[in-house]
Amino acid sequence: MRRATGAVADKLLKVDGPRQDYEIERDVEVTMPDGVVLLADRYYPSDASGPLPVVLVRTPYGRTGLLSTLLLGPLARRGFQLFVQSTRGTFGSGGQFRPFQTEPEDGAATLAWLRRQPWCDGRIASTGPSYLGHTQWAVAPYADPPLVAAGLHITAAHISEAFYTRGGVPGLRNALTWAAMIGTQERRWLPPLVPNAPQMLRLRRAMHGLPLQSADTAVAGAPVQFWRDFTAHELPGDDFWDAADHQEADLSAMPPVNMVTGWWDLFVRSQLHDFARLQQAGVPARITIGPWLHGDPPEVEAIVRTDLEWLGHYLNGEPLPPGPAVRAQLMGTDEWLEFESWPPPGYADATHYLGGGGVLDDAPSQQSAPTRFTYDPADPTPTVGGPMLSAPGRQSDNTKNEQRGDILTFTGPVLDDAVDIVGAPTARIFVRTSTPYADLFVRVCDVDAEGTSRNVVDGIRRLSPADGPDSTDDAGVAVVELELFPTAYRFAAGHRIRVQVAGGAFPRFARNFGDGERFAAGSSGVPVDFEIFHDAAHPSTVTLPSKTRTRG
Repeated sequence: MRRATGAVADKLLKVDGPRQDYEIERDVEVTMPDGVVLLADRYYPSDASGPLPVVLVRTPYGRTGLLSTLLLGPLARRGFQLFVQSTRGTFGSGGQFRPFQTEPEDGAATLAWLRRQPWCDGRIASTGPSYLGHTQWAVAPYADPPLVAAGLHITAAHISEAFYTRGGVPGLRNALTWAAMIGTQERRWLPPLVPNAPQMLRLRRAMHGLPLQSADTAVAGAPVQFWRDFTAHELPGDDFWDAADHQEADLSAMPPVNMVTGWWDLFVRSQLHDFARLQQAGVPARITIGPWLHGDPPEVEAIVRTDLEWLGHYLNGEPLPPGPAVRAQLMGTDEWLEFESWPPPGYADATHYLGGGGVLDDAPSQQSAPTRFTYDPADPTPTVGGPMLSAPGRQSDNTKNEQRGDILTFTGPVLDDAVDIVGAPTARIFVRTSTPYADLFVRVCDVDAEGTSRNVVDGIRRLSPADGPDSTDDAGVAVVELELFPTAYRFAAGHRIRVQVAGGAFPRFARNFGDGERFAAGSSGVPVDFEIFHDAAHPSTVTLPSKTRTRG
């Protein structure tokens, strides 16, 4: 049965080459320094006659099912010895699962235990996507001796940024979706990563309900520790998340790193920052970026195929197939781009100026009255698409939303030639608000010849007295700078570039109540009046790293 299942999985993943038989030792006990026992499964070749290197995988999602079939099996069939451990408080492991808080200590203790085993030759690598990537970041920069290689996929060292953006905008949909998943995964008949209609309905109702403090019980039927931590420890400045984040770690001891992510993945911005830091530190690293949402099947295929190459090279001495450091799909085309660094060279910053009457131009308006709108937390500005944990992410039709009075649009002229945007766009917006508590959401869209507007990239920033705008003049006009998500995208000839400006993006991000109330405690709030300035003295802009593709 295992052979048949493996053959099917290899075909789905487009993995070829000879297969080996392997054995699985279940429920191996590893005792942590505090006495808690964690369980693991050891995969090893049937013909193993001595110690071998180990690929460590630490997961909160169980050790069987899709993880075993799609990620572990292909490696085991190619002769790798795997040690797959359930993190604290999950799937038989003792203790309480408090996400992000105990992985450094538990991971380090597991590494030390592995090095003492007679079947481990002392060389340890690691791999895994999402939270399995976080468990690697929790140990890889600090391991002594260092790891031999790592596969850090759809994850980030700055993990809290996936749930709180700069200024502390809570990523409501991502956080509550994950709380629902981990809160029910051990009592569901479906695999944890497979959505189902009743759960999606509960999620939708819970996101729209107020207050949000007990939304976890609405979606999971009981309190979920992660949700309670998420609502109790709002960024910025809360040191609760220090144990979770490793973006400032010394990378001098990092092993060679293989990365896979997607343009519509919630971690892609932070992961590209990680990749750039690895390169700056001289760490051998590769990254593949596809047009994928978190965990899309083609993304899983890319993870397995590149891991087989990476681990085969660094553990077994196999030749590493030649390839670029960065391989990125150019959305809007069938092309894959290849670079040796990120951000890539060859793309010039093109500044687009917001103007009166909804115009987007290449020069600022000399005189133009500000454009006004009101954000009402009782009817929060909706959003569709974008980089998220699960559907409905990706690119979506924004046309209906743009008819609302609380979403401003600024549209450029028809493009004579195609324009490629590759890199991280930025925005600089001059704004005045009626309260000091507000969010500013900026989105770049692609408008086709029929007038359909589809999102390309966006960013959001929370303003408050504690973490205010970058500067404010005597008239109360603030300058707000935003780094948007990175992208690689082609605007086709005949299309137009559009910029949206709004005071929120619900339910992807929690509503701002306008009065300083905590997002999980609020139940009403006050409307916030916005003025967006776009004249010569207040040149609101969006800057896109661009290259024009001239026809001919």
